[in-house]
Amino acid sequence: MNKSIKRLFAAAAAGLLIGAVHLPSAAQGGLRPEVGKPLQAAQDLVKAGKYREALAKVRELDAVGGKTAAETNTIERMRLAAASGAGDAETAARSFEAISASVAGPDKLRMIESIAGTYYRSKEYAKAMQWYQRYFKEGGTSAANRTLLIQTQYLSGDLAGATKELMAEIQAAEKNGTAPAEDRINLLMNAAVKQKDIAGETFALERLVSYYPKKEYWVTLLNRLQRKPNFSDRLVLDTYRLSLATGSMSTATDYMELAQLTVQAGFPAEGKKVVDKGFAAGVLGTGAEAERHKRLRDLVTKKIDEAKAAQAADEKQALAAKDGNDLVNVGMGLVLDGQSAKGLQLMQQGIAKGGLKRPDDAKLHLGIAQVMAGENVKAQATFKTVSGNDGTADLARLWALYARRAKV
Repeated sequence: MNKSIKRLFAAAAAGLLIGAVHLPSAAQGGLRPEVGKPLQAAQDLVKAGKYREALAKVRELDAVGGKTAAETNTIERMRLAAASGAGDAETAARSFEAISASVAGPDKLRMIESIAGTYYRSKEYAKAMQWYQRYFKEGGTSAANRTLLIQTQYLSGDLAGATKELMAEIQAAEKNGTAPAEDRINLLMNAAVKQKDIAGETFALERLVSYYPKKEYWVTLLNRLQRKPNFSDRLVLDTYRLSLATGSMSTATDYMELAQLTVQAGFPAEGKKVVDKGFAAGVLGTGAEAERHKRLRDLVTKKIDEAKAAQAADEKQALAAKDGNDLVNVGMGLVLDGQSAKGLQLMQQGIAKGGLKRPDDAKLHLGIAQVMAGENVKAQATFKTVSGNDGTADLARLWALYARRAKV
């Protein structure tokens, strides 16, 4: 916290408190002159922003004997205001404890808030956290103070406490139909990383790509997915597809790998789209590997011609098969070739026919095909049916997050 912000923080704290200090005259049965005059001077100093001088003026009153309860109460209120402005949290806290029994309502909350803020700007985060917790225990409701409480929990090392508060805040926002603040989700993710809480980190990352779908968030999330011990290599193609869809693919190697995988899987039309995007983005067709990129483009074009020549026979064979595996693959190929309606029909027919080698893979691919066809609502419903502990369900959930925000 820089000095100017500290000064503003101090002025706000003292300003909040000085309004709670009333200086009754001796005629009102309040303060004697030997008490009232120094307090008036201290009050003027606080208003002028001269907090240390004000605190010194209040200390002069410690030598005055025979003080009444009302005089002591007023002195401690002024001491609290001056100490808060001066950044002397310990003195402010002692003054508060001395008068806490006689303070209630908004005045009490202002005092607690001021002490918490004084500890915060002094970077005594553990103590600041205790006072912010006390603020809410006393009935405080300030959203700004809730934010500062979470900050102090995080900075003081109470990561579990910060996580609990952040989770509650994020879930409450979602329940109300509003997007949680990006910085709050990031703070939750950082807390999870420090605690080695994989589930918490995943929760935060999935919220980030849901509400703030930046390239770097998708890159991190997809990399984490592929590093999971149980993640199956057969899902690499579908992961690359999601990387391309979310705009998080950037290297020539990735474009080349994805294009080659699509050709190997029997989807050259998809491969051509990948290669075309790579060339359009200036990632392919340049540099030392430019000729290799062009050879891949020629190969993809050749494979497309071969696939079209065999399309009718492949479809007839798939329809005659006892199981639905070939129907799912032929249908996927048609969707990728731009024949969405017919392709989706064949895929659904294949899944209904049964006998699938990997039923969850088939449902995952149907969901992806629905996204590519612009049927995002149907895709989200399909992804919910995907299970499996080899990464299939995890990948389906990420595709569902993308489908929720993708343009139809």
